[in-house]
Amino acid sequence: MSGGLKAQLTYAAYAAGWGAVKKLPEPVAVRLGRTIADIAWKRRGKGVRRLESNYARVVPDATPERLAELSRAGMRSYLRYWMESFRLPAWSKERIKGGFDPKDIHYLTEGLASGKGVIIALPHLGNWDLAGVWVTTKLETRFTTVAERLEPAKLYDRFVAYRESLGMEVLPHSGGSAFGTLARRLREGGLVCLVAERDLSASGVEVTFFGDATRMPAGPALLAQQTGALLMPVTLWYDDSPVMRGRVHPPVDVPESGTRAEKTSVMTQALADAFATGIADHPEDWHMLQRLWLADLEPRSGAGEGESRSGPGDGERP
Repeated sequence: MSGGLKAQLTYAAYAAGWGAVKKLPEPVAVRLGRTIADIAWKRRGKGVRRLESNYARVVPDATPERLAELSRAGMRSYLRYWMESFRLPAWSKERIKGGFDPKDIHYLTEGLASGKGVIIALPHLGNWDLAGVWVTTKLETRFTTVAERLEPAKLYDRFVAYRESLGMEVLPHSGGSAFGTLARRLREGGLVCLVAERDLSASGVEVTFFGDATRMPAGPALLAQQTGALLMPVTLWYDDSPVMRGRVHPPVDVPESGTRAEKTSVMTQALADAFATGIADHPEDWHMLQRLWLADLEPRSGAGEGESRSGPGDGERP
């Protein structure tokens, strides 16, 4: 299949989702998402196999049967994310406000009240779009994020328009100007949200994650050092209810001594540790269908399968 045709089909699939799913009654959308997830899981494509492999690192004592259960639950969680995201523009303010129940939200509200600016860093857990629109609706606070450029360009434009309709300011992931804009927003006392547990580019910071090495974006720690903003990890998860749960973790301190690189390393490791607690508690809600650990890239010499990431954060989904 040619790249152009594949891009057109990808756009058509997303457009169909936006157009059709948001019109369905919620119980029908939930059942549809589970059906699609189960079909994808049974086919055991590359993404499902990678998801299961990643879960094996998170739950190292899991039996093959347990890993299969986790990957099935993981695909259902992943499709719940998409079904919710397609439907978010049609949700009422009351549905949005009642759709997310975060613990320790006082860290965020107090941080914003301080005027220092706040950086929220998240892994690919749960539904960060829902958390974001909850912030813009419940807390009445706009925020800035980044999104990776997608092909075709009209798909990227549609994702940007979608997220901006939810009250977010979206910057392109590439181009070099995102970091400066994020820094300005923070110095103004604003809120920046970055998906930040995967950056396999040369600029990523090496951390230990579930006992092995990977790289995560340097951007959140660098922004905190440069602007004085508070850096807060957030983890999200689902339970058996229609309400997503979450936790705002305590701010990550900037070390008092060390070089900028050393401080960045310590802070990024602290983010990794916070992410790991949420993922370990709710592995089925971690939607990591790509390679993450450096050992899984060997003996590959170049980036592939979407491994290369750079910039202030990872806008991977998308």
